[in-house]
This record gives sequence, C-alpha cells and structure tokens, in this order.
Amino acid sequence: MRRRLLLSTLAVAIVAILLLGIPLAYATHKLIYEEARQSLAREASSILGGVALNLDANERPDESKIAQAYPGRYIVITLPDDRAITAGPKPAPRTDLLTAGGTAGGVHVQVSRPAAEVRDEALKQLLLIGSLAALGVAVTVALAMFQARKLTLPLIDLAETADRLGSGNARPRRRRYGIAEVDRVAEVLDRSAVRIADLLAASREFASDASHQLRTPLTALTMRLEEMIEAADYPDVVREEGAAAIAQTERLVAVVEQLLARARHDRTGAAVPSPIDGVIAQQVEEWRPLFRRDGREIRMTGEQGLIGLTNPEGLSQIIATLLDNSLVHGAGTVTINTKQGASSVVVEVGDEGEGIPPELEPRIFERSVSSGKGTGLGLYLARSLAVVDGGRLELINSRPAVFGVFLRQAAEARLAEERVVIGPA
Repeated sequence: MRRRLLLSTLAVAIVAILLLGIPLAYATHKLIYEEARQSLAREASSILGGVALNLDANERPDESKIAQAYPGRYIVITLPDDRAITAGPKPAPRTDLLTAGGTAGGVHVQVSRPAAEVRDEALKQLLLIGSLAALGVAVTVALAMFQARKLTLPLIDLAETADRLGSGNARPRRRRYGIAEVDRVAEVLDRSAVRIADLLAASREFASDASHQLRTPLTALTMRLEEMIEAADYPDVVREEGAAAIAQTERLVAVVEQLLARARHDRTGAAVPSPIDGVIAQQVEEWRPLFRRDGREIRMTGEQGLIGLTNPEGLSQIIATLLDNSLVHGAGTVTINTKQGASSVVVEVGDEGEGIPPELEPRIFERSVSSGKGTGLGLYLARSLAVVDGGRLELINSRPAVFGVFLRQAAEARLAEERVVIGPA
C-alpha cells in the first residue's frame, strides 16, 4: 500500500508539473527572444537619433563612441549618400545573428548581436525551470513518503491487532493514531476485543464447569462397575465386560480432560512418547465385532513399533472417531496403515467406499458439517484432540476417503527436555 500511495502521488505531481512547466518553459523561451528583438530595435532607434543630430551639426558619426555605448553589438549605419559606417566587432562568417533595424531621414541603422547569446540566456532560464520542477518532485516524494508512512503504519498495527484477536489474545490495545477513519476502526477493534474476551471467558468457564460436573458421575460410574464385577455370579464373563466398560469410562474421562485443556489453551501438556501399536490394536479389537456384523473387516498394515508423541487416550478417541466415520459413511475393508514420515509418525485410516462428496471436501473438518447421517462434530472434535497434543488430522485422499493422523516424533520431546535442562544452567 505504501508503494501504491507513493507512486500515485508521484504520478499526480509529475503530471501537474508537466502541465504547468511545459507552457511556462515555452512562454519563457519566446519571451526571451521577443525581449532581445525589442532591445535591439530600441538601440537602433537611439542610434538613429544620435546620427541625425550629428548630421544636423554637419559632423560625421564617431564609430568608436557608438561601439563603446553599445558593447557586444555589430552596428551598420547607412548615410543618405549611401556611405556605410560600421561599429563594434564584426561577427565571424556563418554566425547566426539576431538583427533589428530602423530608418529615419534617409539614414538606415542595423543592429546585430550573436544569436548564441540569446540561446544561452534562454537555456539558463529553462534550466532554472527544470531545477524548480525537480525540486517540486523531490518535495512531493518526501511528502508522499511521510503521508504513506502516516497511513500505512496504523494499518499495519491494526492488522497485528486483528491477528492477535484471531489467536485468542483479546486484550484491547486502545491506541489512537490521529486519523479519524483509522481511529474509528481501532475503536471498533477494541470493542470487539472486549466482547471476544467476554465470550472466551464464558466458554472457558463453561468448559471448566462441564468438566467438573462430568468428572463426578464418571467417577461414580467407574466405582459402580467395579462393584458389579466383584458381586457378579459369573465373574469371568462379567469381569471381561466390566473391564471393557471401565476402559471406555476412563477414556471418556481422559477426553473430558483434553477438551478442558483445549479450552484453557494448555496444549501438549499430556502428550508423552507412546507406542501406537497397542492403541490401534485395542481400537481394532473393540470395533471389529461391529464391522463384522455388517460384513466388513478391519486390517492393520505398515511399520510396527513406532512411537509418537501423543496422549494415548486422545489418540484412541481419534481412531475411534475415524472408524465410526468409516462404519457409517464408508464401505468395504478398512485399512489402518502406520508409517514413519519425514518429520512425524503417520497413522492412515481409509476404506473402499465412495469417499467424500466434492461439495463437503473443503469443509469436512468444520463444526456441524455432515452428509446428513451424523451430527457433524466427530471429525471436528477429533482434529481438536490432535491439535491439543501438538499433532494434526488431515484428509489425505477424498475418493476413497483416507484420513491421516500426524503425530510428533518422540525425539522432539527429548530435545525439548534437553533444552529445559540446559536453559537454566
């Protein structure tokens, strides 16, 4: 923007200077030549008067006195008897001359001067006009730079303020810049910051309250399940089912904790180096009966023994969401592939269905976006859980659908610990 303001102001100044300077230069050039001719005509008239007085006194005009009186001029006087008298230095042959003359009482006077002198004088005036024009352009550039800086710096500051609001830092800055329109925008941003701060506070308060209220019944549910296992008449069967229910309850507790951490912007707090094979196997074991009921299968492929930086409960919930999404919207065999990426550990979950409709593809991770068979919250929350642990959930392929969970490598955690240990020393 600063460059555009500078160029536009400079263009306007140059056009204005040209529109004024060219006519002025032309008029000045013409005026100098006209003034030179009129000056020669006045000199010729004055010489005619002097020669007439000499002739009335029966005296011959004195060439030396005329030359002294009109230096730099070449004067030719033709008397009534056709005698010619010259005064002043005779110009060299082929010299351009500017000439004026006059006639009175049979006497003719012709006064000449080199045209180069007039051209030099005209050139000096044109150079003066050009210098003033250049000075005007320089002053215009300086003023344009000042104005551009005065306008763009507040806009850059406002852009930083808006970016801070987008990142969750909703503290109003209350800066004003002395420009009414820009100050109006700054005032609106400050009011928006206050409203966003109130909304964020209410959101975090709700998340804290919800987490607290959910944690208590979930804990009670876990205790009741443990009591049921102990009091069961068929301990083996009930213990197996109860252990699975307790695992689900504990995972739900962990998910609530992660959502609370996300609301508090406490990222990567529970992420630890974790083997992902066990997490995937546990989810496959839970979901395989549901897929077999629909005549489908879950297959595990890829590298084994990979370790990623994640929260095991959060990763379980992400994979569970992807498997549920494939069960509802997909078809055929579901493949869970693990591999080592360039800078991350990747878990890919894909099926053999028709994939994601083109109109939903750009918004598949947005809240409440669904093909009509769900709430539209599963993928949104799954991506949020991945972000909490410093990873990410991406759509790798649309048709058939393949999702990828990218986890940070465990080496990053070791490097972070080393920096923490070395830093204070």
